[in-house]
Amino acid sequence: MRVVFMGTPDFSVPTLTEIVSSGHEVVAVYTRAPKPAGRGQEERKSPVHLAAEAFGIPVFTPRSLKGEAEQIVFASHEADVAIVVAYGLLLPKPILDAPALGCLNLHGSLLPRWRGAAPIQRAIMAGDTQTGVMVMQMDEGLDTGPVAIGEVMPIGPDMTAGELHDTMMRTGADLMGRALAALERGSLDFTPQPETGAVYARKIEKAEARIDWSRPAAEVHNHIRGLSPFPGAWFELELAGKPVRIKALRSTLAQGTGAPGTLLDGLTIACGTGAVRLTQLQREGKGAMDTATFLRGAGALPPTVR
Repeated sequence: MRVVFMGTPDFSVPTLTEIVSSGHEVVAVYTRAPKPAGRGQEERKSPVHLAAEAFGIPVFTPRSLKGEAEQIVFASHEADVAIVVAYGLLLPKPILDAPALGCLNLHGSLLPRWRGAAPIQRAIMAGDTQTGVMVMQMDEGLDTGPVAIGEVMPIGPDMTAGELHDTMMRTGADLMGRALAALERGSLDFTPQPETGAVYARKIEKAEARIDWSRPAAEVHNHIRGLSPFPGAWFELELAGKPVRIKALRSTLAQGTGAPGTLLDGLTIACGTGAVRLTQLQREGKGAMDTATFLRGAGALPPTVR
């Protein structure tokens, strides 16, 4: 089939690769425009942009698809279907209607739970024990279209958002490959989403990254792993008389009680109820390190963290 692919981050690349390797004709790739990055603020192309160039596929980077000119260009590709994986731009109705068979989206949750921008992080932060990835037909709503196929996957008790992301992008690529094969055969069926159980995964805000040690240990643990590795849940620790911001990248539930924020043993920290043990951290300006390495370089620790 003639395919337009629309995606931006690393998460999208395996699906693009799967589509190309399956023999479909990817006639155009749409991705977010390059952004200044790094110390030199040089414009950096998205992972999908780089992958498309490696495949020799024409790349389009409009800043919006609301204008008539961009919509005419999109329609000129005469695609059978558009595949959308974490693209990052709103698709207005003329774009949704342009491909003969519509637009298929790969979404990282068990819809209708966790519609929206941050389904991977929100599922872990909520303490969900399972999630999934689904292929849905896009409509004008926010992840409200009918679902074709999906895969359920467990969320381990210490699993981070980064680990779930990597598992999901591989599973999702295979799932979209199967969906396209069924669509080509005319056997891809869609089922409307139930409205019961709909939950929205709002975007992660910087302000919510700071750890609140007054919360129960299970909630603190879920908060840490749900924001790992990015943006990273953080707290302050006084080292050599100065407050230092520390990102908590991995943790596990631990035994112990005390006032919230009390250091009980090494980096086991009391919460509102129970405690968590930090197993991987990142000090400002440093790389990630395990607890033993951190403690060797930290010197004397204060009695509490903030």
